[in-house]
Amino acid sequence: SGRYFGTAISSSRLGDSNYTTIANREFNMVTAENEMKIDATEPNQGQFNFNNADRIYNWAVQNGKQVRGHTLAWHSQQPGWMQSLSGSALRQAMINHINGVMAHYKGKIPYWDVVNEAFDDGNGGRRDSNLQRTGNDWIEVAFRTARAADPAAKLCYNDYNIDNWTWAKTQGVYNMVKDFKSRGVPIDCVGLQGHFNSGSAYNSNYRTTISSFAALGVDVAITELDVEGASSTT
Repeated sequence: SGRYFGTAISSSRLGDSNYTTIANREFNMVTAENEMKIDATEPNQGQFNFNNADRIYNWAVQNGKQVRGHTLAWHSQQPGWMQSLSGSALRQAMINHINGVMAHYKGKIPYWDVVNEAFDDGNGGRRDSNLQRTGNDWIEVAFRTARAADPAAKLCYNDYNIDNWTWAKTQGVYNMVKDFKSRGVPIDCVGLQGHFNSGSAYNSNYRTTISSFAALGVDVAITELDVEGASSTT
């Protein structure tokens, strides 16, 4: 049916045979836990480091798996030099980062989380961040940049607390994707993080959420999926 099942992998655990045996047996998609995030791949402005990211990529490919790239533009885990930028300098740095990382993996990574967690939890609007303050079009620019950098990759938006169809945040992301699709902004997939707990339970409308996003013409992935407080036997 085309479904894949993935897990996050840490490069520091690749020497642990129990860890790699389970990962190899149970999953056919791999996401780097932290090694492809901004602070890891561009620790100094204009100087890219893919050593740990490549360890994960190479392990995955050697074991017949695909890699989901995570993540290119995010308010968190930015290196210090990026945190100190603002305005047009930050916007250009974001573009350069996307181009640099995607050039390294061009044609090799089928899915990229281009933008991560850009919406506010409360009102369904945009999260206030240094990237948002560069202008409301920053997400669109990130996706257009990514498409040009690697036309073969599927480009994804990823967020948490967008599982419940009735929540304002879910509707905010849905409306963005609908707008992007209507205007030809390249977006191919949406990631629902799927953190279920007492404050964010599994909802009876979850299938409505998934099918509604899918009806816009995007793939839908459940990207993290944990059930906080659940018994280990359930």
